[in-house]
Amino acid sequence: MTEVQAVSARRVLVGEVVSDKMEKTVVVKVSRSYMHVRFHKVVRATKTYKVHDESSQARVGDVVEIYEGRPVSKTKYMYLGRVIKPSSGR
Repeated sequence: MTEVQAVSARRVLVGEVVSDKMEKTVVVKVSRSYMHVRFHKVVRATKTYKVHDESSQARVGDVVEIYEGRPVSKTKYMYLGRVIKPSSGR
């Protein structure tokens, strides 16, 4: 009998690194746009996430892929997946 394992679908987001001044942590700004329910206008919203970067590979201006995981601290529950596009200042 084959056993099927349920793979949890992680929430994956793409954003830009805003700050890398902390150790093993970067701050990533994620932008999204959606249609307002009542007024039917496109609304642009941004949110910042503190992301765990174990190897400190992300720099300010990089476009990165982040995913949700178990909490590392009180405010840090996202992990760095990969650097999609390095900043031009490297």
